[in-house]
Amino acid sequence: MTADGTRRGSARSVAVLGAGSWGTTFAKILADAASAAGDERRIRLWGRRSEVVEQINSSHRNVQYLKDIRLPPSITASTDVAEVLAGADLVVLAVPAQSLRLQLREWKPLIAADAVVVSLMKGLELGTDSRMSEVISEELGIPADRIAVVSGPNLAMEIAREEPTASVVACADAAAAGWIARSCTSPYFRPYTTADVVGVEIGGIVKNVIALAVGICEGKQMGDNTKASVITRGLAETSRLALALGGEARTMAGLAGLGDLVATCSSPLSRNHTAGRLLGQGLTLDELALKMTQTAEGIKSGPAVHELAGKLGVDMPITAAVVAVLAGKLSVDQLGPLLLARDLKPEGDY
Repeated sequence: MTADGTRRGSARSVAVLGAGSWGTTFAKILADAASAAGDERRIRLWGRRSEVVEQINSSHRNVQYLKDIRLPPSITASTDVAEVLAGADLVVLAVPAQSLRLQLREWKPLIAADAVVVSLMKGLELGTDSRMSEVISEELGIPADRIAVVSGPNLAMEIAREEPTASVVACADAAAAGWIARSCTSPYFRPYTTADVVGVEIGGIVKNVIALAVGICEGKQMGDNTKASVITRGLAETSRLALALGGEARTMAGLAGLGDLVATCSSPLSRNHTAGRLLGQGLTLDELALKMTQTAEGIKSGPAVHELAGKLGVDMPITAAVVAVLAGKLSVDQLGPLLLARDLKPEGDY
């Protein structure tokens, strides 16, 4: 950082908190970006489970989440969050959305005063309806120009395999967004930047709920017309909520809106799509929890999205139907007719 507070180049020391599939993959992106740029960069990954941490350090793999993908040796891992955060100028958060607030209260004294904090999380907090950037701001007490969000069509396994993808870095400060983008530009990962934090976050949150709906349709063996209709009208729902909160329509047409929605709703690698499909096949939520090893964030965030929409007077029939299924108020057999249940009106009338 220069004397006037401007950040130059890219991050020098990075802490990634969360050793799941996306956190580990993003650590790999950061390591490969540094290698491609000829930079020296410390990348430390915090994991809750000692066996995962040991595996990353000894064999450079995270088999539970990324199978046989080899991680760069510049990534080290630890269960000691203080060790991971020490001296980090970039702190990346990749933990379950509903646990973030309590974890930040523990981590706050360990985060450097001038660090930039990046959220990889796509959830809305139950009880407060807060976006993750809002939780970060409230708990860490840092300004908006040091809080960023990374989102887009980011299926972790595909990126870990180095299949080309684009993403979006959202931050109120354009210079900070550019600094983060330079830090994670690798031969296979291309970030764009925007100031629309609200739109990017809402796109990443609501698409999980829509993916549950599409998955249920697939589990019920409904056709591609049905799924395409739900995806398209799901984008309209997402846009209505984003615009009501101050987001931008063009964000919804971009990578963090349409791009993320299509990937999450159509890929078997998507946890929310998979969860929806299993629900459509007749599994209960308890059975689903036993079968899936990773969190389907839409199950947790769906009620918060529905509640927020109600407060704002935003019509979201697909979200409402999915939440009713999750609450046991509606069977998956009753879901279909409600997915497109709006008054007749022109398509472009949100």
